[in-house]
Amino acid sequence: MQIPKFAWKLLGVGAGAFAVTFTIYFFNLDMKLLSAFEPILLRHYDRIPRDQHL
Repeated sequence: MQIPKFAWKLLGVGAGAFAVTFTIYFFNLDMKLLSAFEPILLRHYDRIPRDQHL
């Protein structure tokens, strides 16, 4: 049984995408990147008017 070339390429792209997303998840890179922008985000969310009534 031979697998066509495009299937091998598709498998390679899928394996590469999995490797990238697994690395991002394993090292928690998304939160590390977000923490670099924390001062900007805090300034933005502190300006939002609060409308919370108990």
